[in-house]
Amino acid sequence: MRCCRRWPNAVNVKRRGSFFPWLLALALVLPASAAQRVISLAPNTTELAYAAGMGDSLLAVSAFSDYPPQAKKLEQVASWQGINLERVLALKPDLILAWRGGNPQRVLDQLASFGIPIFYADAKNIDDIAQSLDDLARYSPHPLQAHQAAELIRRQTAQLKARYASNQPRRVLLQFGTQPLFTSSGATLQSQVLSLCGAENLFADSRMPWPQISREQVLARKPQAVVITGGARQVASVKAFWAPQLQVPVIALNEDWFNRAGPRIMLAAQQLCSQLAEIR
Repeated sequence: MRCCRRWPNAVNVKRRGSFFPWLLALALVLPASAAQRVISLAPNTTELAYAAGMGDSLLAVSAFSDYPPQAKKLEQVASWQGINLERVLALKPDLILAWRGGNPQRVLDQLASFGIPIFYADAKNIDDIAQSLDDLARYSPHPLQAHQAAELIRRQTAQLKARYASNQPRRVLLQFGTQPLFTSSGATLQSQVLSLCGAENLFADSRMPWPQISREQVLARKPQAVVITGGARQVASVKAFWAPQLQVPVIALNEDWFNRAGPRIMLAAQQLCSQLAEIR
């Protein structure tokens, strides 16, 4: 209803001068309050910022913000040890990008008390990542780029669903480490990627998002494949860990693609789906 009340006014303005279509186009494209001094406090929010067209506005980032490559040239003001509050304040940001799963809330609350807007990117699923990009458009000097990046994720998700969702389900162990051995429940982003490929998370029913499990529990559920992050060395290690009781394909995904809640999660999904489809 709101849009329907506005259009008559727009028509009236247009009649007063031919410049109105240009004003309307600018209103649709230009952000109301693009941030000019942005700090990212997590690798995934750094990737989101660049995908949303905010790379030129970034002043500083967190440790391990290594994608895209130009992010490595920026000052680092946060790490697993915490946030350098004094340095962040000294840089006078007009927007901070944060992740509750990796940033201490107490320091974030302190930053907010100084009147600095904080954008939280706490994606629990793929659609949340796309929505974060749409939401970042209001702060981006290139909002159209942010919306296009979001739409690309949604389009790629739909394509994978159409191609793989009807495949015969395969029982898969999502393995993150061996000492201790732990996995993820159905409530995680990684499990959703697995579901996108038409596969079943062996421990989707766990009440904990990242449960520690035993060797016996895994063997009892008879997985048809194991998914890890890493490369050939990690694959060999995992195969040795399960031998001789469990001898199934081990799929190794790029760690940053799979573990970061950013646009490259779709690369992990494409890699995973294609390799799972080869398992007979």
